Amino acid sequence: MTVRVRIAPSPTGNLHIGTARTAVFNWLFARHQGGQFILRIEDTDLERSRPEYTQNILDGLTWLGLNWDEGPFFQTQRFDLYKQAIQTLLDKGLAYRCYTSEAELEEMRAAQIARKEAPRYDKRHRNLTPEQQAAFEAEGRRPVIRFKIDDDREISWHDMVRGKIAWKSSDLGGDIVIARASETEPFGQPLYNLAVVLDDIDMKITHVIRGEDHIANTAKQILLYEAFGAAVPHFAHTPLILNKKGEKLSKRKGVTSIFDFKKLGYTPEAMVNYMTLLGWSPPDSTKEIFTLAEAAELFSFDRVNKAGAKFDWAKLDWINTQYLHAIPVPQLTDVLIPYWQAAGYQFDPVSDRAWLEQITALIGPSLVRLPVSDRAWLQEIMTAIGPDLAAAPDAIEMTRYFFTANVEFTEEGKAQLQQEAAKTALKAILDALDRHQPLTEAGTQEIIKQVTKEQNLKKGLVMRSLRAALTGDVHGPDLIQSWLLLHQRRVDRIRLQSAV
Repeated sequence: MTVRVRIAPSPTGNLHIGTARTAVFNWLFARHQGGQFILRIEDTDLERSRPEYTQNILDGLTWLGLNWDEGPFFQTQRFDLYKQAIQTLLDKGLAYRCYTSEAELEEMRAAQIARKEAPRYDKRHRNLTPEQQAAFEAEGRRPVIRFKIDDDREISWHDMVRGKIAWKSSDLGGDIVIARASETEPFGQPLYNLAVVLDDIDMKITHVIRGEDHIANTAKQILLYEAFGAAVPHFAHTPLILNKKGEKLSKRKGVTSIFDFKKLGYTPEAMVNYMTLLGWSPPDSTKEIFTLAEAAELFSFDRVNKAGAKFDWAKLDWINTQYLHAIPVPQLTDVLIPYWQAAGYQFDPVSDRAWLEQITALIGPSLVRLPVSDRAWLQEIMTAIGPDLAAAPDAIEMTRYFFTANVEFTEEGKAQLQQEAAKTALKAILDALDRHQPLTEAGTQEIIKQVTKEQNLKKGLVMRSLRAALTGDVHGPDLIQSWLLLHQRRVDRIRLQSAV
C-alpha cells in the first residue's frame, strides 16, 4: 500500500499555525513512509472563500518548505462528483430531502433544551410521501439533503494517536445535513462532511491526519464511507495548539497566521522545526534542532502526545537563534541588506560589501529574530501577547549608528556623556587617536589602556563614555569592533561629544 495523505485547508482565512502544524505532521508521515502528500483546497463555503486566502495558503506552505506531490485540487471544481453521490444516496434510501424551516428547527431545539435534552434533529421529514414533498415545494420551500443516521450504532476506530475511540450514533445530533438548500441546484450545495469523504475516496487517501476537533466529524464520516462501500482510511487526531493558559490559540489574543510569524522575524526553518515539536517528541529528547528531512526519518505517531501542545514563545525564539546564528555571514548579509535599505540607510551594496559583512559578523551573534519593519504593528502584537513575547535585539536599531551621521542618544547614553569624567576621557582619547593612525584593533586597546592610566580613570567609565559617544547608548555589540567599523565612516563623533 502506498501511503497517501492530504492537507485540506479552507480558504476562508490566512494559513493558521494549527493548519500549518497539521500540514507538517502529514508531510513528515508521508516522507517517512515513502508516500505522497496531496494538497486540496476545501472551498465549498462560497460566501467566505477568497482567492487571496488561497494564495496565502499556497505561499505559506511553500515558504515552510512543505512541497506537495499532487494538487492543489479545488472542491468547487468537483461538484459533479458530489451531485452524483447525493443521487446515489437518495436512490439507495440512505438520504432524503428535508424541508424543515429554520423557524421550525429553532422551535424544536428550544423544546429539547427545555426538556434538558441535547439538541438533535428529530427526523420529522425522513419518510415524507411524494405528495408531502410536492406540497412543501409548492410552498416555495427549498430542501436540504440529510443523510440517515440510525441511533443504535456504535462507531469505533483505532486512532493512531489516541488508540480506540468509540462514538454512539445517537450522540451525533440525528440525521446530518450533507447539502444545504439551493435556489438553483436540485441537489443543494454540498457540505464538508460529504465532500471530504468523496474527495478522500476519489484521491485514494489512506491516512487522515487532522486536529482532535474533528473527532466527532470522523464518526459521521465513517458512516458515509460505509454508505459508499469504500474502505475507511486510518485516522490520527493530533493535539490542538494551546496558549499559556491552556486555551485554543485565538487571533484576537495574538499571532496565529504563518505570515505574521514571518513578519515577526522567524525563519521558515525555525518555524517548521518548532511546529514539529508541538505535540511530537523525537526518540532522542536532547535533540531539538533538525531539518524537515531529518525529522521525517524519525517521525511516528506513537510519539505524538494526546494532550494539547502549549505554545512557548521563548522556545521558538531559542530555535530561531540556532538557525540565524548558523547562517554564514555572506548569506546573512544578503538577508539583512533589504531591511537596511527599507530603513533608508545609505550605502552601496557592492562597494561597501566588505564593510557590510563586518557589521553583520558583529551583530549576528546577538540576533534572535530578523528585523520588523512595521514598528507600530510590532508594538500592537507585543501588547496583545504580553511578556511571553520578549523584546529582541533589532538589526535595524542595532546598526543605525553605522549608517546615520547623527547619533540618537538613549537616556543612559545622555547621562553618561554629561559626566565631567566622560568629557575628560573623550578628550584624552582624541589626543591619543592622533598618534594611532591608521587605527587598528591593537591600537584601540592601547588607547583605552593609556587613557585609563594617564587620566586615572576606571576602564569601565572610559569604555562606556566611548560607546555612548560613538553609538548613543551604553549597551551594544563589541565596542572595539564597533569603533573600528565606525572609524571608516564617522571620525568626528568623539570630537563632537568631547566638546559638548
